Amino acid sequence: MTGFDLTELLAERGGERYALHTRHLNHQLPRMLHTIGFDKVYERAEGAYFWDADGQDYLDMLAGFGVMGLGRHHPVVRQALHDVLDAQLADLTRFDCQPLPGLLAEKLLSHTPHLDRVFFGNSGTEAVETALKFARYATGRPRILYCTHAFHGLTTGSLSVNGEDGFRDGFAPLLPDTAVELGDLAALERELKRGDVAGFVVEPIQGKGVHPAPPGFLRAAQELLHRHKALLIADEVQTGLGRTGDFFAYQHEDGVEPDLVCVAKALSGGYVPVGATLGKDWIFKKVYSSMDRVLVHSASFGANAQAMAAGLAVLSVLEDEKLVVGARRTGELLRSRLAELIPRYELLHDVRGRGLMIGIEFGRPKSLGLRSRWTMLQTARKGLFAQMVVVPLLQRHRILTQVSGDHLEVIKLIPPLIIGEREVARFVEAFTAVMDDAHGGGGLMWDFGRTLVKQAVANR
Repeated sequence: MTGFDLTELLAERGGERYALHTRHLNHQLPRMLHTIGFDKVYERAEGAYFWDADGQDYLDMLAGFGVMGLGRHHPVVRQALHDVLDAQLADLTRFDCQPLPGLLAEKLLSHTPHLDRVFFGNSGTEAVETALKFARYATGRPRILYCTHAFHGLTTGSLSVNGEDGFRDGFAPLLPDTAVELGDLAALERELKRGDVAGFVVEPIQGKGVHPAPPGFLRAAQELLHRHKALLIADEVQTGLGRTGDFFAYQHEDGVEPDLVCVAKALSGGYVPVGATLGKDWIFKKVYSSMDRVLVHSASFGANAQAMAAGLAVLSVLEDEKLVVGARRTGELLRSRLAELIPRYELLHDVRGRGLMIGIEFGRPKSLGLRSRWTMLQTARKGLFAQMVVVPLLQRHRILTQVSGDHLEVIKLIPPLIIGEREVARFVEAFTAVMDDAHGGGGLMWDFGRTLVKQAVANR
């Protein structure tokens, strides 16, 4: 018997969490959390809530950047993982065909019947890397088109199709890919005419800023791509598995049938990292064209039993609890309740999104007093006002949210799909209180804004 006791270890050293990160991991993370007052100590979590040591609950409107689609510690997923561990399967032998990957592939493909095969990896960025490789090999062309402001991951290939310079800076040279604006069909066609484009990777709803593709864009882009013998790659890593009120976000638009679809995040159930690339039969057969090429693209931990069991459990829960329809209904309620506040607050400019992926955008006010304060923040660093809203939502109202990208005055809401009217009411009430404070022109919120300005200036 080993002397390792996880419960004892956490009891003895759990209080060192921030110090350990400062010493041994990304030292800027605890620094950032301390600066904005997010250095909380959460003791446990369940569903859409966290609890601290004092027993206070916190509403999660972030869902681990979309990973916790079912909320935390869903009993069906937990049981599936207990079962697969107790089964003591002969997993990852590398020279057999276990049933769980085939069953999960079958279930995923049932939601997108125009696709035929699946490759399982370990993350969203790996799913995108797979799609990039497959598109290049299947078409024999080198170049991938992507959208400005896109986010597809941070490994080198995925970074090459990342539309945010802040992530790309210092990591060149990257792959020779080209950005176009979301919705700009003329730019897309101009690049396609050069004859070297393998595919176009696109988020049906961009995570940065929460910008849905314009109506008709995906269908028109697909027609252009196929006319020029290039592939449409849908990145559904964050938008897939019911997030937007359909199983996949591209399904909001009739006639759109991507050649490759990337999924991850919520497929994990919040437990075991997993990514998947779904594609057409001819693409897979081109890549795996002979027995000599059987391992030409693979992943050491891909299709492991724990990840496959979690994925199967997630898909079962989505169906049994009707969470896709629920996301559409609850998202519409939340979005409409927030949109009703736009005439009331001059700092609130837009509420957009689909299902439970919602962007709240702030903008320049008209009144002189608010405008001077807004200008102060914008001069120091764009995005500070949105951060001013996020912080009191957590500190005063115990609601966790995020700013939707650097230098953006947008808050993104991507809560677990299990939330309902109670959580909608709690968020709207808290958001209203924060906006009342902001429009009051004084108080702690603007004091914190001045602190953020000083921090932004110091970081230059």
